[in-house]
This record gives sequence, C-alpha cells and structure tokens, in this order.
Amino acid sequence: MLSRQENPQYRQDIFRHLDGIATAPTAYSLYRKGVLDFLLREKGADLSHLAEVFGANEGYLNVALRVLCSQGWLRQTLDPGGADVRYDLTPVSAEAFALIPLYADAVGLLTMSGHFHPRRFEQKPYEVLREIFLRYFDRYGLPAAGDPVVRRLQDQVLAHIEGILVGPTVVHLGMGGMFHKYFMEASFRPEEFHHHPASFRELLQFLARMGWFEEHNESFRFTPKGLFFAQRASAYGVTVSYIPLLREMDELLYGNPHILRDLPEGSPEAHVDREMNVWGSGGAHATYFRKVDEIIIQLFNQPIEKQPKGILDMGCGNGAFLKHMYEVIEQRTLRGQHLEEHPLFLVGADYNEAALRVSRANLIQADIWAKLIWGDIGRPDMLASDLKQNYGIDLRDLLNVRTFLDHNRIWQDPADPAVGRTSTSTGAFAYRGRRLPNHLVEESLRQHLARWTPFLDRFGLLVIELHTLPPDLAAAHLGKTAVTAYDATHGFSDQYIVEVDVFRRVAEEAGLHPDPHHFARFPDSDLATISIQLLRAE
Repeated sequence: MLSRQENPQYRQDIFRHLDGIATAPTAYSLYRKGVLDFLLREKGADLSHLAEVFGANEGYLNVALRVLCSQGWLRQTLDPGGADVRYDLTPVSAEAFALIPLYADAVGLLTMSGHFHPRRFEQKPYEVLREIFLRYFDRYGLPAAGDPVVRRLQDQVLAHIEGILVGPTVVHLGMGGMFHKYFMEASFRPEEFHHHPASFRELLQFLARMGWFEEHNESFRFTPKGLFFAQRASAYGVTVSYIPLLREMDELLYGNPHILRDLPEGSPEAHVDREMNVWGSGGAHATYFRKVDEIIIQLFNQPIEKQPKGILDMGCGNGAFLKHMYEVIEQRTLRGQHLEEHPLFLVGADYNEAALRVSRANLIQADIWAKLIWGDIGRPDMLASDLKQNYGIDLRDLLNVRTFLDHNRIWQDPADPAVGRTSTSTGAFAYRGRRLPNHLVEESLRQHLARWTPFLDRFGLLVIELHTLPPDLAAAHLGKTAVTAYDATHGFSDQYIVEVDVFRRVAEEAGLHPDPHHFARFPDSDLATISIQLLRAE
C-alpha cells in the first residue's frame, strides 16, 4: 500500500522519465554540434541566425530549443508577427549545459537498440543497459553538490537518464506480458518469462535496487512501488513509440529533414512504432473516454427525434472507439432500447486503407454494423458527398467524433497569407524541417475547422485534442506534466498542438462554439494538455 506522499512522487517520476526520453537526445545533439556553447558565448541568439551559423533546419531547430525552454534551461521570446524567435540564457543554463555530456551513454543506447528486435530483449542491449545502470546508481561519479540549484539540476538530468533506462524497459515488459496478473500477484522466477534468465535476473535486480521488486530464494515479487509503475506501463508507450524519430535527431536538425518520410509506397511508418503507439494510447486514454461516455449518454438519452441518426468517427484506426461508443449507446441509453426501429448509422473513416481493413474485421467480429470508408480530415466536402451519394445519409445528421486527430492533419498552407494576424501560441511548428510561423499555424487551423463548420450545425463535433503549454509554465512545474515529451515527439513529426485557449479561440473564429456543458480538461488546471469539447456551429 502506497503512502499519501509516495503516489504523487511516483507520478512525478513518470513525467520526469518522459521528459528524459525526449530531452536527452535533443540536448545531446545540440551540445555535440556546438549550438549550446555558441549560446553561452553570445548570451543568446535569434533562431534564424543559429540556423544559418550551424546549417540547421530552422523548423526542427526551433522545436529542439523550445524543448530546453520547457526544462528551464533556455528562455523563448516570440516575435508577435512571426518573423523570428529569440532564445536567451536562464540563470541555470551554464550549469545545466555542463551536465549534458552525461547523456552520451543513454543516447547511445537509444541509437544502438534500433539495430535489434523491437519486441525482444537481446543479449547485446542487456550488456549496454547493465553498464549504464551501474553508472546511474553511482550518480555518474558526480561530486556532492552543496549548492541546492546544482543538486536539483543533477537530479533532473539523472531522472532523464533513468527515463531512458526505465521507459523502453517497462514498455517492452508490458507489451510482452510481464505485467499479467500471474506475475503481478505471485512470486516468479526469471526463467518463467525470459529465454536469457541470467541477464533478465540481473535486470530485475537493478529494478529491485530501484524498489520495484523484492528478491527471495532466486524468486522475485512486485513491491507496491513496482506495481504502481507496472499498472501505468502504457503511460510510457506513446513517447517510447517515437524513439525511432528521436534516433535521427542529428539528421533532423542538420541533415535531410525528409529522412523518415521519403519511403517507398506501402512502407511502414519509419518515425513511429505504430503498434506500440496504439498500445500506449489505449491505456492512457481510458480516463478521457469516461468523460466522452457521459456526453454520448446525454446526447442519446434525449427524445429520439432530437438525436443524431448516427456517428462518424474520423480517423477510426482499428475501430475500437467506434465499437466502444456503440456499446455505450446500446447498453446505457434510451436509443439503445429502440435500435430496431431507430438503427444507429455508424461510419468509420480513415485515410489509411490498412486501418480500414483492421477496423472492418474488428467490427465484423463484434457483430456491429458499420460503414468503413476512406476519408481525409482535410476534405469534409468529399466525405459528405460520398455519404450522400453512396449511402443516402447527410453528414449533418451525424454526430462527428474524433480523437487526437486535428493536430495530426497533413499540413496545408493557408489559402490566404493571414496578413495582420497575431498569434498567441507559444508553440514551435515545422513541416519537413521548415519553420511554420505561429500565426500561419493558427490560420491553418481556423481554415481547417471552417471547412467542417457547414456540417456541424445540427449535432456538432465531439473532439478530444492534445495541447501544448507555454514553456515557462512547463519549466515551473517539472514533474507535473508530460508536455516536454509531447512537444518533442509531435514537433519533430510535423504535428501541430496548440494551447487549450488558443484552440478554443480559433474554433470560435471558424464558427464553432464550445458547449459549456460538455467541456473538460485534463488536468483541470492551467497545466491542461488534453481537452474534450463539443463544438457546435450556430
């Protein structure tokens, strides 16, 4: 049983681990190239000047430097007109930058692990992991710091390294079945789980030194602390799934920005382990889906004539969310009692044909009737035409739903130059290495949402969205948010997460008004990085 103090402390550990998975390769690449030494000498610099001096891709360099701002090591100043970004030192920059060489081994492990099977622990990575664990337990030989600021920075960097050791390990164990209740509820021996029992035993012993296991008579048993992390293994999944992207940091910053995108047709994604990403998302999003359930139940408990004829899930993926919503309606609403006479028209749309095939198979297996069609989130007019011509259904008669998708739309330059628009977002945005000024990103979002507005006047758009935070706010609350990892993984993969208030303001500019009765944010504070909103066109 965890104490009242332990639970929030371990939660902070998870956030700091996620910080480390993103920060270590980013900071180490900037350090090796000399960017950080340059900033120290010049006491700061404009982004455009840094990109010119170091031959860097300005968009991704902007993302990288903003990551360090969110850790409190730099300070960002935006030109309101979007012309440039300034990066200046903070009082701890010099001390923090002096610790960055400690990341070398951990970043090397991330790179080296790319040459081995993504789902199996193999002997060579074990050997490297062992050496880093030993150095980590020795605090890398750092002298005891009398200055509390230096000690805090040392602990921050060591927590980052711990994240690279722990994060991928936890995810591999979780996906491999290690956190099945059999192992979690009883003592077990390493050979029951792994074909390299001696090496696996040593790994468990390292985790035991961290307080996750107890060892007795060559058997291991989870401690309450270990159970805490095991039960939250999926919290690491999304960030760890982007390690293929983070391995290419040098190339993204100073080389070919298309390195992970110029692939033969039909090739799997190179920047993300999609299976792992879906696994991590499924566990991490359960809390948000409970709020969605409340909204779905209220909408489908209205008089039948006031209800949507069905649901369109844009970006349906494997169909799991569509299946979940159908079951909620069937089992917990008025509509569910009248499905014979008032059937639910379910539509799953996705840009990815492979996703549609998986979705179709899963829904057939669940005995749920649904239409699965190709759709582009940027072309709702085509989607509406397809539905009308081929299925006789008006898109306006459906409740539109999507989860974590709008920020992942394919970039389109705004149809007009957005002259005079001033952004309030602090984000760092790029497309294939090119920096996107923030006012253009806001205008692009407005135009994107405006394309949907004509179809949302009856039942609206129920959207779960991911958001960024101002970096100074993130730096002031280290261990309280995963935003540093979100900003890195999404910024380097050309996704466009803006702050909650920015998203709401731009949606209103597009003619979409949030229903005040159906709004939630997570956490429910200024640190919110997730929102759930029902947007209606009036």
